[in-house]
Amino acid sequence: MPPLSSRKMTALLQLAHTGPTTTAKGRALEDLICYVFGKVPGITITHRDQLNTFQSEEIDIALWNERLSGAFDFLPNIILVEAKNWSNAVGSSEVAWFDHKLQNRGLDFGVFVAVNGITGNATERTAAHEVIAACLREQRRLVVITGPDLSILKTTDELLKLIKTKLCELAVTGTLFP
Repeated sequence: MPPLSSRKMTALLQLAHTGPTTTAKGRALEDLICYVFGKVPGITITHRDQLNTFQSEEIDIALWNERLSGAFDFLPNIILVEAKNWSNAVGSSEVAWFDHKLQNRGLDFGVFVAVNGITGNATERTAAHEVIAACLREQRRLVVITGPDLSILKTTDELLKLIKTKLCELAVTGTLFP
């Protein structure tokens, strides 16, 4: 599996933290997500910042997954990604809104990238962690990737391992631990 350029990763992470505007910071995070996922064989970024027909929901990133053997063959063909580059943890209402977008599209898997994590306590399943648990009960898997998760990735193999670990964590514990 392809390596990730540490130079590019560092530059995009830096811009995501110190960009001149919140828009620039958000764009840098989306660029980083597209770079990392786009390096996985069989993954194509099909849409970015796309509103639905009714202009009521925006999808940050949509991926097409060819489901190549040894890559994301364990994930569905369509993967939606929500990106939140907030200075604090993202709350339950935002996680629930992303889940609502998945439901509206009949999808059972999504990736929620929250640079500073999500609110609540994983053990007690409070706040946003309760939303993650509720998704699982309804047969939707919502994986949360944090800034620290992204910052240590060196290869796409590590991304695959991260997603697999988080999916197993969901199945075993019923939520995600930081």
